[in-house]
Amino acid sequence: MTKLLYYDDAYLQEFEAQIVDVDASENGPRVALDQTAFYPGGGGQPNDQGWLTINGQRYDVSSVKKEGRHIWHKLSTNGGEPSIPNGAAVHGQLDWARRYKLMRTHTAMHILCGVVWRDYEASVTGGNMDPGQSRMDFEFASLTRELIGEIEAKCNAEIAAAHDIRTQILPRAEAFQIPDLIRTKINLLPAGITEVRTVEIVGLDLQADGGTHVGNTREVGAMQVVDYKSKGAINKRIYIELAD
Repeated sequence: MTKLLYYDDAYLQEFEAQIVDVDASENGPRVALDQTAFYPGGGGQPNDQGWLTINGQRYDVSSVKKEGRHIWHKLSTNGGEPSIPNGAAVHGQLDWARRYKLMRTHTAMHILCGVVWRDYEASVTGGNMDPGQSRMDFEFASLTRELIGEIEAKCNAEIAAAHDIRTQILPRAEAFQIPDLIRTKINLLPAGITEVRTVEIVGLDLQADGGTHVGNTREVGAMQVVDYKSKGAINKRIYIELAD
């Protein structure tokens, strides 16, 4: 099983690993590693990108995907057909600028979710993100420009409050004793998962989440609500962007 280094340290930018499996398909090679700092995507957060160096050759990592017990790293070979041996040593490096912006964006989404849940008791019905921008859907009957301005101001106040962010992994039964742990309208956690990872913005928000986050809300920087739309009778979409 691939060890998930990003759970131990979301700020890890480079790492050493060993190839445990190679898939040389017609669509290009991909490798599974014994450990990785590359996030494979999920929960609305895109997969990481970056580079793997194998036997002195540097490859772009174009996509990362979790399948079963392994996380697979798709390599861009620029048309060549390299010989990549199983068991080879690997040096991994993340596209850190992209990853860090995704961490800030993901935390901004949790801040938005925490404010909306705390003050308006609206559940999340969907969400997605790109580096520096995202959208979230909530169970609002109506949204106005005045309310949007109020939500934006409250979110930026929580960012400025410099809340620490903590993660932990709990047994499933223990995790589900936490009130309101699942903020989405539908519980998307598969029944077979025995452990649940939680992300807590201390003093604001606590929910189940498998993505990467910054260590303190001040790292998010200024957040702006740039648009909002109705996606149904009680489903409203809020678009946010980070200042830089």
